[in-house]
Amino acid sequence: MKNILIVIDDIEFKYFEFNKLVTNFWFVFEYLRRKNKVFITLKNKLFQKRNIPYALVFETYIKNDNIIKEEKPTTKCLNDFDTIFFRPDPPVDIDYINASYILSYVNKDVFIINNPQAIREKNEKLYINEFQGLIPDNIVSADEKILKEFLFEKKEIVIKPTNRCFGSGVFYLNDKDKNINSILSTATNNYKTQVMAQEYLPQIVNGDKRLIYICGKIFEYCVTKVASNNDFKFNEHNSNTLKIAHLNEEEKQIETLVKNKFERDGIYLAGLDVIDGKIIEINITSPCFFIKEINELFNINFEKIIIDKIESYSNARKMTPLAIK
Repeated sequence: MKNILIVIDDIEFKYFEFNKLVTNFWFVFEYLRRKNKVFITLKNKLFQKRNIPYALVFETYIKNDNIIKEEKPTTKCLNDFDTIFFRPDPPVDIDYINASYILSYVNKDVFIINNPQAIREKNEKLYINEFQGLIPDNIVSADEKILKEFLFEKKEIVIKPTNRCFGSGVFYLNDKDKNINSILSTATNNYKTQVMAQEYLPQIVNGDKRLIYICGKIFEYCVTKVASNNDFKFNEHNSNTLKIAHLNEEEKQIETLVKNKFERDGIYLAGLDVIDGKIIEINITSPCFFIKEINELFNINFEKIIIDKIESYSNARKMTPLAIK
């Protein structure tokens, strides 16, 4: 029996129930099904005494096929856990960063997913630039002139905030738009905040594919996320916007090209969004794995496959700590 801690998002904690759209709940459910002790907490409930990290945690258990949490927290040292998942949703703000600092004091034999240093240093938008040849052209800037030059060069671009998720704050912009100044000013907080401007890939009309990376492997099970009728991007999680997908030969090669870098950086869980073979984003904070939909589309129990892979990797890590960093 292992002690598992999952740092979840505030909204998931507030409305705590087995929401099958939420990846974290599938993790909790599967670890409990395997007779482990599973605790949850929030990033603001992590704390430190001198150099020892702690958290106020809530034990979970299964009752009538639902997941229940204890109402009152207990204090536990983070060094006493076997595996810690750090999975609050963005924005990656100062509170997020401070929580990651506390996790950096956890003993190295505790498996933290993902490495807190990687969370701080590998921005989900900018991280794609470490994989040149696999990505669309892009710039990162808050400067009006630089952003406009890129827009008029590419004709169509997508503007993304660097620290948010689920399409929040993302704009499509073309060089004929009558609101260029307004959109750029809004996106950059009046040209004070850097954004990523990425060339627009026309194939997005067919959706972007979520590749699921876990401990060195990109799985064959994946979904295509398609836009709703009134947007150019996926931002509604429902059965109408998620379609069954399979890896093509070009996408299968991505695993070979990214896994060594992910391994060195301590990225064990990631969701790679791909359009026409190009990685447009690498989600490493709290990647959604669409377990409910994949189970239905492929007739599998994907949560079991995922935890099997994590546990196999974790066991190998303990046996050969110098080989797996």
